[in-house]
Amino acid sequence: MNREPGLPVPIDCAETTMTEDLPDVDETRSQIQLVTDDDISLITAQTACGKRLRYNGSDPFSRMTQMKEAHTPTLRTFALLEHLVAAEGPVSLADIAHDVDLPKASLHRMLASLEAGGLVIRAPDHKNAYVIGPRLAQLGLGVMMHSGARRLRHAILARLVADLGETCNLTMLHGAQVLYLDRMEAPWPLRLDLKPGSHVPVYCSASGKLLLAMQAREQRSAIVRALKFDRLTPNTITDPELLEAELDRTARKRVAIDNEEFVVGIVCVAAPVMDLNDQCIAAIAVHAPVSRAPLSRALEFVPRMQEAAQELAKTF
Repeated sequence: MNREPGLPVPIDCAETTMTEDLPDVDETRSQIQLVTDDDISLITAQTACGKRLRYNGSDPFSRMTQMKEAHTPTLRTFALLEHLVAAEGPVSLADIAHDVDLPKASLHRMLASLEAGGLVIRAPDHKNAYVIGPRLAQLGLGVMMHSGARRLRHAILARLVADLGETCNLTMLHGAQVLYLDRMEAPWPLRLDLKPGSHVPVYCSASGKLLLAMQAREQRSAIVRALKFDRLTPNTITDPELLEAELDRTARKRVAIDNEEFVVGIVCVAAPVMDLNDQCIAAIAVHAPVSRAPLSRALEFVPRMQEAAQELAKTF
């Protein structure tokens, strides 16, 4: 079966679709086969000495492959980065050593090299604990912004705009800000200049409040405590306690609103994009001038937005 390079292999295709020889560090040869079936997508590697490695391609954080099963320094380092990315917060050297079953001395050397390269950093409020660094975060952002799935997401947003007649966007939480992954403008003369890659405040945008509300409470509260609140409009929430109450309501409803809190005269409604584990991975939102679509009207868009959110979830 021939496929375009870079396109994902559908999980319902039960056959071997790719075979290639890869050089190993010890100059042996390893054969990598991507094998898929109805339930799971597996990458199986067999080294020259007969050792087999399996990786769950449909769930990169499944931890099917332990670090001790990665037989090259590069793969061990990559698996360590996966472990830190999958963690919900700072991870200590002792916890990493316990989870991955590698000597602390080896892990310390690996972490020191990654820290020197900006791929990991020491957690500022935890002793001897690590989190992903700015260079790794930027790499992940670049992959998300320029992956082949972006065309699919843009097409979904285009259909949503055609149905609703208003501008729609797709965002993610990026630190303590909202990052625009994609945006589709409606054909109206009044527009906000927010291109993909733009950032907006998390506390006064519908997407930002939704993404915050869907975080674990401890993580959410930590972000709120660190925020610098600017009153951008008369409706902007600048009291942390009031914002926390708003986030509680948003988490229950799974719908967030911006009632002219970011820009005077503009209202916005956001709905979550949820993964298979019911975790919020992004937000989809629609905004419009209040003169054309008051908030009560914008809330009527939510069912159609939720349909689009389900389509978008399949692209992550």
